[in-house]
Amino acid sequence: MKMMRLLVLLSCLGVIYGSHSPLRDAVSSQGTERVVGGTDAPPNYWRWQVSLQYGEPYDETSFYHICGGTLISINFVMTAGHCILSPQSTNFRVVLGEYNLYIQEGTEIVLPVERIFLHPQWTGDLGNGNDIALLKLASPIYDNGFIEIAQLPEYEQFLPNGYTCYITGWGLTQSGGSSPAILQEAPLPIVEHSICSRSDWWGSLAKKTMLCAGGDGNIAGCQGDSGGPLNCYMNGYWQVHGVVSYGPSGMCNAYKKPTVFTRVSSYLGWISSIIRYT
Repeated sequence: MKMMRLLVLLSCLGVIYGSHSPLRDAVSSQGTERVVGGTDAPPNYWRWQVSLQYGEPYDETSFYHICGGTLISINFVMTAGHCILSPQSTNFRVVLGEYNLYIQEGTEIVLPVERIFLHPQWTGDLGNGNDIALLKLASPIYDNGFIEIAQLPEYEQFLPNGYTCYITGWGLTQSGGSSPAILQEAPLPIVEHSICSRSDWWGSLAKKTMLCAGGDGNIAGCQGDSGGPLNCYMNGYWQVHGVVSYGPSGMCNAYKKPTVFTRVSSYLGWISSIIRYT
């Protein structure tokens, strides 16, 4: 129970928080600090990034950003299980091609959610894992030049310790701080399971179906980033290896408490079965 008090959902209850080129030095040189140690992402670079929004189905003005997500097929979005605040699909919509949450830029496609698929072993307890959900869109997406379907990793693929990936999202820029309008990005090095599961890191809360990244006390995901992707450049293209799940309570960028992701490569069978048969 003591360890569980360290957990915090990296989602939000209000408006807070491919095939592109390889890792860019621009992330550390753009200036304005965001995400918790991140920077403004280049416009329309992370084209599979989704803003998951919650509101009343008959009032478009009531919808607000609660979580991130990843477009994984023409009609499915992947997000975190704890982002599902209601069993009613009509309370959710996704915005693809989003960059600035507060400005209509002509790149966005807004689609309602037709059906929600929570992982059958998701219990609401972050420490047990399985924090993943799929959202079936009410209609297939179309290519407007600003949207791309994410590439996923191979089955049970593990990343080496220290491998640099990128977290993206609209999460808080610091614990208890402000939320950015513009999509943020930040580099996070992978922390392999043998390290992340040590008693002075996340201990037994770090499962092999999870992926840890960060933990330097400077850069981290924060409230509002939940459900969003961990993007890793491998074999000539970007792959989404993680879904933002949890972090330390009280301070997002705590030393030896890296951001924890649901490891996508552990759930490819379930993902495939949902997409193929629904």
